[in-house]
Amino acid sequence: MGILKARKNKKYGYSPRYYEGSSTPFKLESKFDKYRKATLETKGLKGKFTTAWDDFRYNNDKRANRTTLFILAILVLLFLFIIDFDLSIFTQF
Repeated sequence: MGILKARKNKKYGYSPRYYEGSSTPFKLESKFDKYRKATLETKGLKGKFTTAWDDFRYNNDKRANRTTLFILAILVLLFLFIIDFDLSIFTQF
C-alpha cells in the first residue's frame, strides 16, 4: 500500500544530443573566476577578503587601482553628505 514505505525518487540521466565537449555544459561559473585568486581558494570569508586585499595592493594595473580609489572616495563623500557631516569640528576655537 505504501503507507509505511517512502517512495524513491525517479532518476533521469540527461545527456545533450549535439554537444561534443569534454566538460559538462551545465556547469555554472563566472568567466573571470580563473583569473581571481580570491574565488579559487576557499578559506572562509576572512581569507577571501585578505586575498582580495592582497590582489588590490600588489596589482600592476595602476589605472584599475586609481579608478577603484576614485569610486571609493566618491562613495565616502556621498555618505558624509547624506549624514550631514559638518567640517566646523576641525576648526580651532
